[in-house]
Amino acid sequence: MASVLITGGTGMVGSLITSTLRNSSPAHISTIDILSRRPPPAETSPGITFRAFSEKDTTKWPGHIKSISPPPSIYFSALATTRANAGGFEQQYKLEHDFNLELAKAAKECGVKTYVLISGANANAQSSFGYIRMKGEIEEFVKAQDYDHTIIIRPGLIAGTREESRPAEAALRGVAALAGRISTHWLKDFWAQDADVIAKAAVSAALKAENGELKDKVFVMGAKEIIEYGRTNWVDLK
Repeated sequence: MASVLITGGTGMVGSLITSTLRNSSPAHISTIDILSRRPPPAETSPGITFRAFSEKDTTKWPGHIKSISPPPSIYFSALATTRANAGGFEQQYKLEHDFNLELAKAAKECGVKTYVLISGANANAQSSFGYIRMKGEIEEFVKAQDYDHTIIIRPGLIAGTREESRPAEAALRGVAALAGRISTHWLKDFWAQDADVIAKAAVSAALKAENGELKDKVFVMGAKEIIEYGRTNWVDLK
């Protein structure tokens, strides 16, 4: 059984990672700890211990991670924001880049074995584009922490419904949804993946690492692997 820590668990992909884990069998998951700025939905999971630490003061999060006992074996980071919501790229960088690094370090120090990062397509620490470079820098820092397993998920456009408004993305998600209906996925899989498929791919890869079935120390999942793990070969965890 795996014990799990999640940050970003109330966002689009993070909430689906949370619900996928909560709906699984206790034979797979024993404990779920979620850190969030706002309380997650109040739900019960028979046989699974669920603990939510809701705190707007994020400076308290690293200390809380280190206090979790026993320490989680898997950490899912779906923590992200947008330039608009953050109030500019400089603030986005501080909230998404700096905070992810701080939490990754805390998770390593507390004994996490497998780290799963929801990153972005084309992430590259050497890129001249700020957003792509930021994503790449986060990946490089996480890999440098030397977890037993580092799993990096690089989705394209994330298809689904967001609570927050992102007009430009919403138009593209509409195109992706239409392409999925017309072609039974093949027109969109290479550039857009459904949020629930991304979540299932993250969970599947993490549990394979936990069970010794994933041999790669660093496993980067692009569109092909996301579809394979999250839909084609997805196994119900009940």
